[in-house]
Amino acid sequence: MAMYALTEVTKRFTKGRKEVRALDGVDLTVADGDWLAIQGPTGHGKTTLLQLLGALDRPSSGSVLFDGDDLARLSERRLAGVRARSFGFVFQFFNLIPTLTAQENVETALVPLKVSAASRRERAGRALADVGLADRSGHLPAELSGGQQQRVAIARALVTEPAVLLADEPTGNLDEDTRDEIIALLEGLWKDRGLTLITVTHDSTVARRAPRIAWISKGKVSLRKDDRRAARSRAVTTEPKDADSAAVGGAVATAEQSAAPVTTTEPRDAGGTAPGGRVALPEEATAAE
Repeated sequence: MAMYALTEVTKRFTKGRKEVRALDGVDLTVADGDWLAIQGPTGHGKTTLLQLLGALDRPSSGSVLFDGDDLARLSERRLAGVRARSFGFVFQFFNLIPTLTAQENVETALVPLKVSAASRRERAGRALADVGLADRSGHLPAELSGGQQQRVAIARALVTEPAVLLADEPTGNLDEDTRDEIIALLEGLWKDRGLTLITVTHDSTVARRAPRIAWISKGKVSLRKDDRRAARSRAVTTEPKDADSAAVGGAVATAEQSAAPVTTTEPRDAGGTAPGGRVALPEEATAAE
């Protein structure tokens, strides 16, 4: 069953006297437990699409079904509830509150859910431990490296135990070594927790880690890679007992990857622009695309 089903989704903005279609007839499904990477030229709708998937904005037309509910038609109150309970957000520039410690920053995600203070402290501490920062809980953001700040942001996104983690350029502000550490952390959390992970990225090294890659250009989406079967096979494969077992396992994975459908119906040029508007969470500012 699809967790997301988008049908004929458009998002229009007015720029002067001109109408811009940031999204233009998008059809897309994302199953529970998928990891989808979204790539494309700057200004062609990547962040706009992510905002719709995270219930931060509504489409101009079309439907965005999430677990059977159309996010385009829910009341603001119900939409806020879905957003708080079902989605975790990670942004390029971390969006940590500079005057709060790492522990307190993580706890802020639980405030809208009316979690008790004692439970907030316990859950935030556990989330920080899960990202390897149990010993940095009392530090302010300025006392942490960029990679550590992003780990705090990931802990904040996960502390509500969301079904979906939405990451907008999560490694875009990091050096290559730290980028690799963060994407490995996200991949491990995706596998261990059974999350649905959706990442927007300009970095092909990051995108290639995902079993599915969607390309967006001029507001239209096409699928470039779908290795879901191979990824699931790798996730459940145990350590081979001998060389023969390892060879068989490797052959199966390679065959599945080779059979994965790839479509490149959309042009790869960066011509045209479709600036995406942003709607930020009350306590967070999102990074521009």
